[in-house]
Amino acid sequence: MKRFSFILILITAGIGLFLYTCKHAEDDGGSREIVRVGNELLTSSDLNQVLPRDVNDEDSAALADDYINRWVRNKLFLRQAEFNLTEEEKDISQLLDEYRTSLLVNIYQQKMLEQKYSPLLSDKEIEEYYNQMQDNFTLQENIVKGFLLKVPMGAPNQGDVRRWCRSANSESLVKLENYSLQNARMFDSFLDTWVPFQRVNAILPEPIKNEERFLMYNRYYETTDEQFRYFLLVTDYMTIGNTAPLSYVEDRIRAILLNKKRGEYIKSLEKELYDEALQKKIINFY
Repeated sequence: MKRFSFILILITAGIGLFLYTCKHAEDDGGSREIVRVGNELLTSSDLNQVLPRDVNDEDSAALADDYINRWVRNKLFLRQAEFNLTEEEKDISQLLDEYRTSLLVNIYQQKMLEQKYSPLLSDKEIEEYYNQMQDNFTLQENIVKGFLLKVPMGAPNQGDVRRWCRSANSESLVKLENYSLQNARMFDSFLDTWVPFQRVNAILPEPIKNEERFLMYNRYYETTDEQFRYFLLVTDYMTIGNTAPLSYVEDRIRAILLNKKRGEYIKSLEKELYDEALQKKIINFY
């Protein structure tokens, strides 16, 4: 194991030097090798497929560093397992078959449950459950309605954009949408939908630290980085500790109600499938 640990240290040391190159490697049409463990190779193309695109270089480097280290460790442990386990111990075909069977059955059951019962869940039923169980729907995050616009620093008519954002009437919103099609890098409108403010905050060049205080005193917010200007309008907000609005937890309530029906439905589905299989002689006892 000392040799194993020494090899691991040698392979993982200095990985951070490759990260920026790996992130941008495909810009010139190529995919570069990052690290090899035995016959297993991790390339920049592989890495780019698992890294999120909407993070800055510093965060991307940290995520890449973590992924590469985990990849190397897993491959080394796999090599050790291949070398040290017997053929009988490495035969996991039965475990894989059981796992596949269990996974497919659960997916099918959930699909049938949603097809059969989800359309039958009325708005009244969902609202009644919400009213009865409101104590269970306390917000654990700040949520907002509004929109976020991101435009290049050199984009035209930014004074008009600022005016349209501040007014936010229907005519201005149409103008903003038309403007964004031609000039904006991003126009995220959530005027009719509650979203976590954390999701919006993560897009800003410098995340707002005290979210609740910011929401209390700001409806319009504008900021910049080296390349873009960000226009944020908050039309409504709710803070941590308040009861979540029904629309924000409706999908969660639907899942809860479906789960309550799951046991009963699975039993009836099993009986239906069993009886049909007997009738069609799919099942044959000997």
